[in-house]
Amino acid sequence: MKAMWASQPTEGSDVLGRRLQDLLDRLVARKGIKHAIVAVERGDRSLRWIGTAGEANPGGEPMRADTPFFIASVTKLHIASVILKLHERDRLGLDEPIATYLPRTLIGGLHQLGGVDYTNTITVRHLLGHTSGLADCLEDRPRRGRSMMERLFHEGDMSWSIDELARIVRDELTPHFPPQPTEAQRQKPRYSETNYQLLIAIIEAVAAQPLHEVFEQMLFGPLDLRRTYLPGRSQPFEPTPRQATLWLDNQPLNVPLAIRSSGDLYSTADDTLAFLRALIRGELFDDPATLSLMQQRWNRFGFSLNPAQRSPSWPIEYGLGMMRFRLPRVLTPLYAMPAVVGHTGSTGSWLFHCPQLDLLLSGTVDQVTAGAVPYRFVPKLLRVLDSIPH
Repeated sequence: MKAMWASQPTEGSDVLGRRLQDLLDRLVARKGIKHAIVAVERGDRSLRWIGTAGEANPGGEPMRADTPFFIASVTKLHIASVILKLHERDRLGLDEPIATYLPRTLIGGLHQLGGVDYTNTITVRHLLGHTSGLADCLEDRPRRGRSMMERLFHEGDMSWSIDELARIVRDELTPHFPPQPTEAQRQKPRYSETNYQLLIAIIEAVAAQPLHEVFEQMLFGPLDLRRTYLPGRSQPFEPTPRQATLWLDNQPLNVPLAIRSSGDLYSTADDTLAFLRALIRGELFDDPATLSLMQQRWNRFGFSLNPAQRSPSWPIEYGLGMMRFRLPRVLTPLYAMPAVVGHTGSTGSWLFHCPQLDLLLSGTVDQVTAGAVPYRFVPKLLRVLDSIPH
């Protein structure tokens, strides 16, 4: 394991470093975990620690603090941020129907349930908050056959377009519930990749540019994210080491076509922390108050008994493009876990801010069967960080 301090370690930070190292070593000792990176930063920058463990690639190259890794659905924070920036600039409305921005040839008949077509009632806000009820184009299984993710894992690399995903949702899958009334006191969320694939299509339609160019102009350039990029579509502003390998159990997962199609980013510990720092400080938006839209209303996902569940479920809550997570006290009787806000990805990636402790947390294990790892690891990480006097 290697660790990097942002400043000269003190006696207290040495103790913290040893405890963080032990936590990271135990994480990588888990079955199926080949490597990990964990980054921690305090809001005032008085603490900044990046630890790595394991080999970045099967060839034996070690994980480094600057190794790019696939952030998976953590990218939803970036997508939602761009949507909200376009909203700030009056280029789209959150409560406008998605039909305002997307052609009928793409979305026609996308949400049909009980003989009713709800497609024209779906708004941008529904997509952002996973309250549309739309089937998940990647994870939901059709009546016959495998889901897109199951096909990817069993049949090998593939690419897809938004038109193909829309066809699958329309013709092969069933919506889960009607779009939730925005004025209702309680709304039902259900995580669906379809929502964010449609948001990408809206971004590209409104901006009249491909997603990677919008990201570069609205996020990467202004925030100086020099090592963040859309794989297969763009290159980082600065040269980076070879990206960390994704794993499916004990096999390397080489799926560049699928990764390109997903619209999800590669980034580094430094860049993810810089992005989150700007987001939670309100520096990312023209109006700092825009951040409050992401956190204005939290809806809790339902409980799942499926051990293979890859999508977020209870006790995770969702705002607009942002998760809130805290383990109930009954599950952590010895430590009252403070809430964190941010996002996770199905490859075991996470990017969280803990407001109570003013800590930024980033990391990954790059294992597609480890989507639940952040929800087990982050509470342990917070407990260690909270035990050391500031």
